[in-house]
Amino acid sequence: MADNILLQVQGLAVAYGGIQAVKGVDFEVREGELVSLIGANGAGKTTTLKAVTGLQSLQGGEVKFLGQSIKGRGAWDLVKQGLVMVPEGRGTFTRMTITENLQMGAHIRRDKEIQADIEKVFALFPRLKERRNQLAGTMSGGEQQMLAMGRALMARPKLLLLDEPSMGLSPIMVDKIFEVVNDIHQQGVTVLLVEQNASRALELANRGYVMESGLVTMQGEGRTLLSDPKVRAAYLGE
Repeated sequence: MADNILLQVQGLAVAYGGIQAVKGVDFEVREGELVSLIGANGAGKTTTLKAVTGLQSLQGGEVKFLGQSIKGRGAWDLVKQGLVMVPEGRGTFTRMTITENLQMGAHIRRDKEIQADIEKVFALFPRLKERRNQLAGTMSGGEQQMLAMGRALMARPKLLLLDEPSMGLSPIMVDKIFEVVNDIHQQGVTVLLVEQNASRALELANRGYVMESGLVTMQGEGRTLLSDPKVRAAYLGE
């Protein structure tokens, strides 16, 4: 695995009917990095993640994880390999409790450390601990986002994919979510963060990619992109 590249995407193309949603995208994520993929709504970010995780068919290109092609592999198999996504819209099990949701996140595991990992999630998200027996469907959007992230961590990901984790949340909850994303990365989890909130995503990122109309148009270190006049004009209203 060259230079500890966990995920390598080359020439990724996706079409819906006659519409070309992703037009030959290249990017990579190396072990230990936090990489942000930013762009406006409709740029193709979520479609790219779905294609990487086997939830959307590829029209062309190659996706490699841990040096091996994963094209055509099912999401279940990818989770077992350590590629875990928190989807846009959170997708919690609304009629299960918080604790039951976290247990579901560990469904591929057979070790004896599941309860200890639930306690680690509770340490990361004290609010979930306070409500551990509450049904997920009765929680706020921000609390459900925390739960979705905690559930994903229960699978012990080698690479955690986050799709628009701050979408639709209050400013206070947005602050909390980005704080936790940073904490997760600092604890050693490699993260690919897809976000419309360009400034917050690039502040955290080791490296970033800018997506426009199905293409990667810029890439570089997070702070470098954050100070780029084109990025600031397009995404930060300057």
